[in-house]
Amino acid sequence: MFARTKRLTLRPGWPEEAASLLEAIAHEDVAMKLARLPWPYTRGDAEAFLAIPRSATDARFVVLTHEGDYPRLVGGIGLTDQGSGVVELGYWLTPSAWGRGYATEAARAVVDMARHALPVRRIEARHHLDNLPSRRVLEKLGFREIRREPSYSLAQGRDVESAVLALDLAQEDESPVRMAIAA
Repeated sequence: MFARTKRLTLRPGWPEEAASLLEAIAHEDVAMKLARLPWPYTRGDAEAFLAIPRSATDARFVVLTHEGDYPRLVGGIGLTDQGSGVVELGYWLTPSAWGRGYATEAARAVVDMARHALPVRRIEARHHLDNLPSRRVLEKLGFREIRREPSYSLAQGRDVESAVLALDLAQEDESPVRMAIAA
């Protein structure tokens, strides 16, 4: 699957992008806000992530911006199946892309994909309590807090207090979606 928004392209990452992925994600400020990212993050980590097999309906993307002279990898976003029609939304941006609305734009595209093209009834997402910008992204998309619980942070090596928010996709939404699904 691919998606195109006004300023972004969401597409699967390619193995030859390991250096670009490493440059974008290997920031301590990013790692400390995520649950599953090791720190320090190495080229081997980037290569391993990009080598994970995917199916035609996997919703796991790198985020590229088109602002500037050429597309630039600025983040990642994806859905992880939790079973029973529930998926977890996760995302990150490189620090130079923070505060520009990219996370909301990318997340809206992924939510639209889930709503219109995937067998998903509910999306959940979590954020560390000290990561209020991530919470604001989720709230803009209609997510509501359902509980608080500790989440293990690989980079921090400990549990971090987190909020879990959910979006019920049973609510009808008529927003247009542009996507391509490769067979």
